[in-house]
Amino acid sequence: MFSMSSAVMRVLTTGCLVTVMTWSSAAMARPDGLPALTVVADFGGEPARPYFVAIGAAGVSEQEGIQAARTAPYSIADMLPMTTPSLSPGRVERRALSMPAAFQPLFVVGDDPLSQSWLAARGQALMDMGASGLAVNVRSAESLQQLLDLVPGVRIDPVPGDDLAKRLELTHYPVLITSAGVEQ
Repeated sequence: MFSMSSAVMRVLTTGCLVTVMTWSSAAMARPDGLPALTVVADFGGEPARPYFVAIGAAGVSEQEGIQAARTAPYSIADMLPMTTPSLSPGRVERRALSMPAAFQPLFVVGDDPLSQSWLAARGQALMDMGASGLAVNVRSAESLQQLLDLVPGVRIDPVPGDDLAKRLELTHYPVLITSAGVEQ
């Protein structure tokens, strides 16, 4: 069957690739003291070799390993434009919520004129309460910066708001969400 001089045959199944550990010669370089891999069946799929770089003693160089597609950190601009189809500018009726007392106030805005005037009018109150903002509909980094300029020192991040809208039964913004309730 297979000639095995001093090694015991081991079968390793990774994905769709079946290999047998033997001392036979193989196209892949092997570290001293480790058996070479012999492919006995290949049923397609992706080669498992790049994943072996994580196993230090596998003899796979870093260059052969899985390479990250992106090396630079993500930025706010990478998240734009942000759209939330379930939310639009409009009137929000005040209602009570039952949230923990330690809940940090949140506000939801977009880059529309209603949100901009709401931020300009409520900016100081938002800063005083330590509120954080969610920009659920914002077209560009410039539009987001215009919102940030209206409330210096307050954090506003672009996020999809569909889940929040569903959970809090919201259809419109701008809105302030506190431990006591929802209000405009």
